[in-house]
Amino acid sequence: MSDEATPGMVKITIDGREMQVPAGDLLIAAAEKAGTYIPRFCWHSRMKPVGLCRMCLVEVEGPRGTMLTTSCTMQVNDGMVVHTESDVVKKAQEGVLEFLLINHPLDCPVCDKGGECPLQDQTVSFGPGESRFVEEKRHFEKPIPISDLVLLDRERCILCARCTRFSEEISGDPLIEFVERGSGTQVLTFPDEPFASYFSGNTVQICPVGALTATAYRFRARPWDLQAAESTCPHCSVGCRISVQSSQNQVLRFQGVDVDSTNQGWLCDKGRFGFEYLNSPDRLSTPKMAGDDGLQEASWIDALDAAASGLMSIIDEHGPGAVAGIGGARGTNEEAYAFGKFLRSVVGTGHLDAQIGDGLEPRLLAAPADRGLIGDLEKASSILVWGPDLKEELPVLYLRVRRAATELGAKLVVAHPRRTGLDDVATHTLRYRPGAGQDLLRRLAAGEGDAGAALAALKEGPTVVITGLAGLTEGPDLAEAVAAFGRDLPDATVLPVARRSNVFGALDMGVSPALLPGRASAVDDGARATLSGHWGADVPDGSGRDTAGIIEGLEAGAIRAVVLLGADPAVDFPDPARASAALAGAELIVAIDMFESVSTSMATVVFPALGFTETEGTVTNLEGRVQKVSRLLPGPGGARPSWEILEDVATRMGGSIGATSAGVIATEIEKVAPAYAGATWDALNTAFGRDGIVVPTADATQPIEYVPVDRPSAPVQRDLVLHLARVLYDGGTTVQRGLSLAKLAAEPAVYITPQDAHRLGVADGSAVRLSGGNGSAELTARFDDSLTPGAVYLPFNLGISVGSGLEVELEALA
Repeated sequence: MSDEATPGMVKITIDGREMQVPAGDLLIAAAEKAGTYIPRFCWHSRMKPVGLCRMCLVEVEGPRGTMLTTSCTMQVNDGMVVHTESDVVKKAQEGVLEFLLINHPLDCPVCDKGGECPLQDQTVSFGPGESRFVEEKRHFEKPIPISDLVLLDRERCILCARCTRFSEEISGDPLIEFVERGSGTQVLTFPDEPFASYFSGNTVQICPVGALTATAYRFRARPWDLQAAESTCPHCSVGCRISVQSSQNQVLRFQGVDVDSTNQGWLCDKGRFGFEYLNSPDRLSTPKMAGDDGLQEASWIDALDAAASGLMSIIDEHGPGAVAGIGGARGTNEEAYAFGKFLRSVVGTGHLDAQIGDGLEPRLLAAPADRGLIGDLEKASSILVWGPDLKEELPVLYLRVRRAATELGAKLVVAHPRRTGLDDVATHTLRYRPGAGQDLLRRLAAGEGDAGAALAALKEGPTVVITGLAGLTEGPDLAEAVAAFGRDLPDATVLPVARRSNVFGALDMGVSPALLPGRASAVDDGARATLSGHWGADVPDGSGRDTAGIIEGLEAGAIRAVVLLGADPAVDFPDPARASAALAGAELIVAIDMFESVSTSMATVVFPALGFTETEGTVTNLEGRVQKVSRLLPGPGGARPSWEILEDVATRMGGSIGATSAGVIATEIEKVAPAYAGATWDALNTAFGRDGIVVPTADATQPIEYVPVDRPSAPVQRDLVLHLARVLYDGGTTVQRGLSLAKLAAEPAVYITPQDAHRLGVADGSAVRLSGGNGSAELTARFDDSLTPGAVYLPFNLGISVGSGLEVELEALA
């Protein structure tokens, strides 16, 4: 090795071996990178070091001799000489372990952590081999539920503080803490305050012993009984990397995988525990057809024949434009591509949409100019979040923004109609009434009033702008205007966000009236001609209808048949009652889904589809990162992949989409969508592709680059206006079909400011009637002083709807 260290590196010697390591690294991390493992319990690479457990003691040579010190709190410096295996170090490690085991119960055979327990492993590797203590161990009541998802066994706790530090540093929910002193020290929650964090499951995964266990996994399996495969979380568009673990053909748990580009090892509890729906007995396993007594089980042959003949009949009588498709945002890219190809090349319609009336301009989501990455938050000096409450809709993106604001020094500006999860770490918060967002944006751009300080903070680049729908009563124009404003900030990147897990992939695959596969414009004659050449079939001219247009078409009789792929517009459309009434008037509904739903209850034919962990493919997250989804299990009964069902229907209609396997579809996507050429399955299965491959948005392979446009609109002046937004735990299928999450959905309520409540004669907790443009509901009123006067907040996805119009009325009930 040369005498001079590489720039940015320092030379150190560990156990007689000289090496170069990054300057500023902690000794424990530098040693691990160089191939020397130093045992530890409290240290975690994603949290601040505390040196509590003392297991990582090493000897470091200094001018006054060797010093025994914790390697997790010492930074490396040039010329450092370290001993990790000396007699002194070994004696210290044996002593630490002996003390830890004084009160730790020897219940490994019945402990969930057994077989993957760091305390178990390090006792064998570094422990004394036997204990000198014969005294009675301390005992606590066990286990005690500290939340609906997490159980605590205090006898096993070694006081490493990983759980308490995570809750305070990472999630911002300091609901679990040390109590008592000395030998009585223990981890507990506060009186009458459960560990009600959206991220509580992470403490179970990082606990180095079995002190914290998950109710969903407790006593279900041993690690050596589990089959595991890396995949991508199916619950939102962040694209968190996970390890899917199963036994006896049942998924038993999801674990977070530390991928720097997305989730850094963390998961929200919906992502972690939201697997139980896969094992639900309510899964569809055979086709069903409408009969006199509702849906009745049918054979595959009869169901396929009915779907194909029904579609052909409508096409023959009314033309292909009388058929539309909704869905495709909850499966894989391959399934979405097959869906779009079926509708455009076999049916011949351009009416298709993966967004269910609650998204943004599809070109803004698929191919925005100056598109950012999640990783841009690591180097941002300022961040603007003007969109959904990230903690409720994109929880791990919330963690990344929170980290940037609390640990990396970024100035955070949050604009929203009410309090969000990021308000406590925001440098500036801006409030506005729903319908008046454009006015606030104008004041922010001009630096007027209280928005002046926020603008000054945002001018400290580089800047990341996260924009999306703050609420469902606000149209997509506001989010696009925010993106246009953000592009003018110094060194800015823009990250438009939407919630559904693979909505970005579905748009890239052309499940949009405005887009063809590969982000090409649907009104581009050249792009359509090229696609027709690939498919060997004509592609419909021009742009078709989106979901709102399809609903209008059903109401007017212009749309007669709808194909649903994993979509429930009767629940998810911003005006569910309107969507439900429109679907009820359809002549034909063909649904492909995992469960019966409100929409499938009106279907003519329902096909049982395989779901997550049962199909292989890819997905694309909100930054355009393509990641692999693995197949680990068979599906229930006769359920089949969506692309296979579509191919069989197409064949009976006299066509074909060439879907002989998911791999064949993936190969076709590479040819049809040039931007996806590098994101092959082979590339994604390599070490390089494990973190995903970002599909470029501004190069020769990108057909369009959408520049957002500010379309000003006048503020809406009403006495009361509605803020309609989603919450994490909802009344949706994946939550309600899981035992762990179903009970976490809150009771619906309407939120109002104390001032408006006093004016209207409404007391906190009293019964009220909320009336909107398409319905009314009797609800409990709750006070929320974070709302602006005149604003009323109603959670959208808890089963109560009054329509999606801004204007509402509220009256107290006797």
